[in-house]
Amino acid sequence: MKFLLLMFKNVRRNKLRSLLTAGATVMLVLVITLVWSILDFLNKATTEKEKDLKAIVTERWQIPSRMPFAYASQLEEGGARNPGDIKPADSMTWQFYGGSLDPKQMTRDNILFAFALEPKKLETMMDDLDKLEGQEKEEFHQAVLRLEENQQGLILGRDRLKGLNKKIGDRIKLYGLNFKEIDLEFEIVGQFPAGAGRYDQSAAMNRKYLNNAIDAYPRTHAGKQHPQADRSLALFWLRVNNKQEFQKIAEQISTSPAFTNPAVKCETAASGVANFLDSYRDIFWGMRFLLTPAAIISLCVVSANAIGISVRERRQELAVMKVLGFRPRQILLLVLGESMILGLLAGLFGSWGAYFLINDYFGGFALPIAFFGKFFISSGALWWGPAIGLLAGFVGSVWPAWSACSVKVTDVFSKVA
Repeated sequence: MKFLLLMFKNVRRNKLRSLLTAGATVMLVLVITLVWSILDFLNKATTEKEKDLKAIVTERWQIPSRMPFAYASQLEEGGARNPGDIKPADSMTWQFYGGSLDPKQMTRDNILFAFALEPKKLETMMDDLDKLEGQEKEEFHQAVLRLEENQQGLILGRDRLKGLNKKIGDRIKLYGLNFKEIDLEFEIVGQFPAGAGRYDQSAAMNRKYLNNAIDAYPRTHAGKQHPQADRSLALFWLRVNNKQEFQKIAEQISTSPAFTNPAVKCETAASGVANFLDSYRDIFWGMRFLLTPAAIISLCVVSANAIGISVRERRQELAVMKVLGFRPRQILLLVLGESMILGLLAGLFGSWGAYFLINDYFGGFALPIAFFGKFFISSGALWWGPAIGLLAGFVGSVWPAWSACSVKVTDVFSKVA
C-alpha cells in the first residue's frame, strides 16, 4: 500500500508536467474513442443476424433504386404465389420526397428530404423507434396517429426542426426537387423522440399524400403523367423471423415474373448497408489502420517523453533509493506504476467523459454517413479508455523504467562529487 502511495506522490510531484501529459492523453483517447465507436456501430449494422432480421428489396441494375409503386402490394406478400410459400412478418415501403422552402434560393438550411411511408410502420419497422418505452413511446405514438389522420402531416427530427426555426403546429410549403413540379404543403404534427437520435435530421410524411399528388399530376398537365410516376418506390423493407425464411422469400421474389420490369434484388439489411457503405471503404480503412495506430503511437511517445524527463531529473534520488535497499525490480515497478496510473486516470476521464457528455448532454455527434445521421459513444468506451491509457503508460515507460533500475550508484555520486 505504501508503495502505491509513493507512486501517486511521484505523479503529483511535477503537477504541470502531469497535467500536460494527462491532457494530451485525454485528447488522444477521445479521438480513438470516437473512431472506434463509429466503426463499432457500423460493424454491428453490417453484421448478419440469425433471427428477427430485415431484408431490403431494391432495383437490381440501377442506383438509386427506382421501382414502380405497384410492386408494393405483391412485395408485401413476399412474392408468394404457390401453396407453401412464406410471407414476411412485416413490411414497409420507402419513397423519398425532397423539397426546398425557397424555390429560387436553395441552401442546406432550407432543403428537406422526407421518408414517404405508411405512418404505422414508423413504430414497427424503423430501427430504434420500434424499441421505445414509457412516455417517449406514448408521445411518439400520438404523433404517428396524427400523421395517419392528416395526410399533410409531417414528423421532423429535433435538430431539423430547430434548423428550420419551426415548431409543432406550423405549416410549411416544399417545392419539389426530385419530384419536379410537385409542390406540397405540410403541417408539422410531431417530432422524432430524443431516444432515437439517428433521426434528429430526418423527416417522415404520409405516403398517401405523395402518391395522391403524383396521381393528380396529369389533371394539371394536359393528361401527361409525371416522369417519376412509375418509378416512385425507392426501397421495400421486409421483416422475417430467421435466415431460412429470408432465403425462401428472396428466392420467391427473385423468381417471380411480377418483378421483371425493372428486375429487383432482395438482400439482408446488413448486406444492403454494407454495399451502400462500400464507397466509404477507403475512409474506414484509414480510420482503422492509419488514424487509430497513429493516435496510439502518439500516446506512447507522450508517455515516454514525460516519464523519461522525470527519470533523468531523479537519477540522484534513484541512486539514494538503491543505497537505502530498494531493489532494481522495485524501482522498475515504481516507474512503470507512475506512468500507468497517470495513463489509467487520463484514459478513464477521457472515455467516460466522452460517453456521458456526448451521449447524454449533446445527444450524440452529427456525422451523416449513409442512413445514419448521428453516432453515439459505444458502451465499450467505458473500458477502452482505461485500457488504452494503461497500455500507453506501460509501453511508453518500459525503456525509462529499465534505465531507472539500471542506475549505477557509483557513477551518480562520482559526478556529484
